[in-house]
Amino acid sequence: MPARAPGAGRLRLGARGLVPVSAGIATVSYWMFMSPYSQLLGPFPYRFSTTEPVVALTFDDGPNEPYTSQIADILGASGVRATFFAVGACVARHPETARRLASDGHVLGSHGYSHRLDRCVGREVLRDEVRRAEAAFSRHLGLRPVLFRPPWLLRTPGLFGVAHEESLQLVSGEFAHVLEVLQPSPERIARRAVAKARPGSVLIFHDGVEAKGGDRSATVAAVELVVAELAARGYGFTTVDRLLGVAPYR
Repeated sequence: MPARAPGAGRLRLGARGLVPVSAGIATVSYWMFMSPYSQLLGPFPYRFSTTEPVVALTFDDGPNEPYTSQIADILGASGVRATFFAVGACVARHPETARRLASDGHVLGSHGYSHRLDRCVGREVLRDEVRRAEAAFSRHLGLRPVLFRPPWLLRTPGLFGVAHEESLQLVSGEFAHVLEVLQPSPERIARRAVAKARPGSVLIFHDGVEAKGGDRSATVAAVELVVAELAARGYGFTTVDRLLGVAPYR
């Protein structure tokens, strides 16, 4: 029987073999830590069980003017209440807009303070982000939100511990359109959002770009189309706290 060469029988991966392995690892990592739907690390509700035809419209990364106010105008004209996951630094930048949202009956949730990736990892850093955001809400609005949506929907084991310690309710949702942040046409955004709507859906739009502002005009126009079309189909609109059955503020 011939001798086996050293290393014979071992799995050898060349550059081509590493590509699918790396892609697989990236896919699994995204699903665990950033997918709107994954529950592997802990409860992260993205849709709610109800027979009532209601959806929750949510907006991330604001306030961002003039777009947040334009969205508020559209919602107000239709009597729609929404949930705005606001960035603490943006609340400090546009406190009058944040106050208008609250006075119009919209619910404000926290989206952290800075919307920086390096501030989303590590338990102590996360705790500081959460508390700085809460301080901004408290100082400018007199509110302490219960709802929290992490930037980029990024979850780590530490986030769930911080949320428990700070009495926060984590919230996910479904992206109205996966490319909405890049501002495709309003019609494309609206068509996809309406197709995703189900009783109890939580739809994610963006009225800002991280914490940097940015053009959201396509989102503004899409929201008007979505509200009109869903209303025509018999849907009503609600806020995330009502779907959860929790108080929105402490």
